[in-house]
Amino acid sequence: MHWADVIAKDIAESCEKPLIATGISPTGIIHVGSLREAITGESVRSAVEGLGKEVRLIYLIDSFDPLRKRYDFLPAEFEKYVGMPISRIPCPCGKHRNYAHHFVQPFLDAVDSLGVQCEIIWTHELYGEGKFAEAVDLAMKKRDQVIKIMTEVTGKAENPEYAPYNPICSACGRFAKPVFDTYEFPYMEYSCTCGNHGKADVRKAEGKLTWRLEWPAKWKIFDTSAEPFGKDHAAAGGSYDTGKRIVDEIYGGKAPYPIPYEFVQLKGVGQMHKSLGCPVTGLDAINMTPPEVLNYLFLRVNPSKAIDYDSGLGTLDIADEYDRMERLHFAGEWTEAEDNSVRAYVIAQHNHVPPRLPKQIPYRHLVNVAQMASGFEGVLEVLERTEDLSDMADGDRKRLARRVDCVRYWLNGFAPDSVKFSVCSTVPPGIELSMNEKVFLKALSVKMYDCNWDADSIGSTIADTAKESPLGLKGGYGAMYRIFIGKKAGPRLGTFLASMDKNFVVNRIVQASG
Repeated sequence: MHWADVIAKDIAESCEKPLIATGISPTGIIHVGSLREAITGESVRSAVEGLGKEVRLIYLIDSFDPLRKRYDFLPAEFEKYVGMPISRIPCPCGKHRNYAHHFVQPFLDAVDSLGVQCEIIWTHELYGEGKFAEAVDLAMKKRDQVIKIMTEVTGKAENPEYAPYNPICSACGRFAKPVFDTYEFPYMEYSCTCGNHGKADVRKAEGKLTWRLEWPAKWKIFDTSAEPFGKDHAAAGGSYDTGKRIVDEIYGGKAPYPIPYEFVQLKGVGQMHKSLGCPVTGLDAINMTPPEVLNYLFLRVNPSKAIDYDSGLGTLDIADEYDRMERLHFAGEWTEAEDNSVRAYVIAQHNHVPPRLPKQIPYRHLVNVAQMASGFEGVLEVLERTEDLSDMADGDRKRLARRVDCVRYWLNGFAPDSVKFSVCSTVPPGIELSMNEKVFLKALSVKMYDCNWDADSIGSTIADTAKESPLGLKGGYGAMYRIFIGKKAGPRLGTFLASMDKNFVVNRIVQASG
């Protein structure tokens, strides 16, 4: 049984109307690893829905978190905003409501394209609506008990100055130090380093709970049934352990079913964490990988296992693997070892698979075709030389168009040079061919006139002619690549040439052999 089905079964048996929570703190560029939480939450949501339960998935944006430092990607003037809530900091580009919106909105748009069915909730709005007021009041009135729990769970020395809640200074807009002894609901006095003294109303967005108090407060507010979160929170003495006791002993609630996940590792770079920058953003991943394939990438392994994300040739490998699982699903036969991956394919469609096997064009072939044609119609024209597209439904066409867009995005920023090429309009200038190469091409041009124009026939004709030549296979293939793309190697020759007009190909060989 797939891990999402196991979790869904446990949740469905313990909750009448389950609520699954996920979230993110958009303090900077959101990397590809952050997708794991959203996709994990959606997979469990769809699996619970498949059991006939009414279920919700919420996506909490921690927009009231402070900007902890001026990151390298921010202008120098943003230094003055350090310490302020990111929902109250201007948008760096001037096109969004605020700093938080600037960094999270493109990611939310991308997550939506993955089919994640979630409700977006902004934490700063929850504070403004007074949703945290009761939790703040309880945390302050039981502050000594909170400190005792934190000490017992974390094993750190007791800190009598620990503040569960930090007011926001009305003068400078930064989080300030509360005055504990004078607290009386709903007002919290504070003293700020800027010299200002004032009062904050805990029923309004005039301060926030610290993370270890805020997280369990959300569980209480939403009656959260399950939540995926990074393994750092699940470590012994971590925020989930403290949260379990805080929600029970301070707030009178219950901790959700935990779904801890391992971090995503960018192949060749190392481990990634939400608070760190990385060369591949979540938006990049969504733009270079078809949505159903990206879902599959995260669903094929248990959350407890790390994922190696390869933005290079691994992108092609995962697309090929997805297509193979799709074929197995529709064939209705697969091995026991493939069972989990086939089920992951189904969940990647949010448990709503197409009525029939979609038209499949090998992803690697699309990489070649996308470099041979401009525009989607041009791609179709090239594909029709080697593929039967007569039975393509509208859904197939849309899927193919999306895959072409993804391939082109990948080619423009992440593909290795070894797969990049362009078909030269004539024999590339500067190409010098040996006498043996010209003799090979002359012989090949004669045979190509009578060759059936399909990949296998073309491939066999080139191979047979090369073997008869002093050049051999390697030399013959090398000569062909040089006269068409100006490189020593390239895409699979038979399929590559079959995708082009026969007269164009034969004329190029004749031209080069003269």
